[in-house]
Amino acid sequence: MAEHNELGQKGEDLASVYLKNNDYRIIERNWRLHGYEIDIIAENKEYIVFVEVKTRSSLQWGNPEDFVNNKRQNRMVKAADFYLKMNAIDKPARFDIIGAIWDGQSMKLEHFEDAFLPSLM
Repeated sequence: MAEHNELGQKGEDLASVYLKNNDYRIIERNWRLHGYEIDIIAENKEYIVFVEVKTRSSLQWGNPEDFVNNKRQNRMVKAADFYLKMNAIDKPARFDIIGAIWDGQSMKLEHFEDAFLPSLM
């Protein structure tokens, strides 16, 4: 596995642990369908939560969460729509981002709940 893929996997692993420790139940990881992907699908008492995890090894080019652009957001919304319909889920959805920074020894996570709203198309 390429080094950047390993770093991304570390970020997703730690994000999953973080979510579990904060009363989320992990439903899926790396869910894929028709070229769409969602890093983590979780739920808490109120929401089904679709999570994008962005991991970086430095802040040189900006915060990890800043890399979840409009195109990525729209793809997440479409994927979430597929997932909700396929699984007949009638629970409010939320879109979160977890930014992770690896300094070579430890990972710092920042969780942005309700990071964006689905755009009206």
